[in-house]
Amino acid sequence: MTWTALPRWLLAAGMVLAGVMHFVRADRYESIVPPYLPWPAALVAVSGVCEVALGVLLVVPRTRRFAAWGLVALLVAVFPANVYLYQHQELLPAPPLLHLLRLPLQAVLIWWAHRYTRPDPPTV
Repeated sequence: MTWTALPRWLLAAGMVLAGVMHFVRADRYESIVPPYLPWPAALVAVSGVCEVALGVLLVVPRTRRFAAWGLVALLVAVFPANVYLYQHQELLPAPPLLHLLRLPLQAVLIWWAHRYTRPDPPTV
């Protein structure tokens, strides 16, 4: 692995870990699904599977761009859960600052994933 690939592998590992946690602590994730969305358990399971799959696909050169676009879309799609959690901090007790920092962190993750949507630069 090269130093330039390390950030991609870190993002991929983080996504896989986050996806697995959707099943290990499903109750926590289900609690932050906004009430206007139906079937919280199914949404948590589907998003967990997507995070694991897209994280794995991000390290495969042939599927990297597809996975990166998928992660961008997924991170945008789950943003309402972070907003809902910020509005209802009692759902997952933590310092208010931590809940607040989740919001811009989502933008950082979207930016990070978006970096891998571009084709590889030509080799010299």
